[in-house]
Amino acid sequence: MPEEPEFLDEAREEFEDAVEWYKGRNPRAAAAFVAEVRAAVARICEMPHTCSADVAGAQRVLLQRFPYKVVYRMSGDRVVIVAVAHQKRVPGYWRHR
Repeated sequence: MPEEPEFLDEAREEFEDAVEWYKGRNPRAAAAFVAEVRAAVARICEMPHTCSADVAGAQRVLLQRFPYKVVYRMSGDRVVIVAVAHQKRVPGYWRHR
């Protein structure tokens, strides 16, 4: 079974902020967002080296129903989630993480 990924504090905060934003508009959308992020993270953990490249040597998985991507790096054999990034934000704003 794949090891649990590490979420950087900034990535966890982005995720939680997005969930709250969706909850304020539509609780079902918030639940769907959570489910899609969890599925993306599970896919990353299962096959971390097969996902698309992103900026600054990171990799990413685009969400299908929401304008977000899950950005991660590998630290040895461990997956580190560095951003749950809205795709309209400045690309690579999370590089310093």
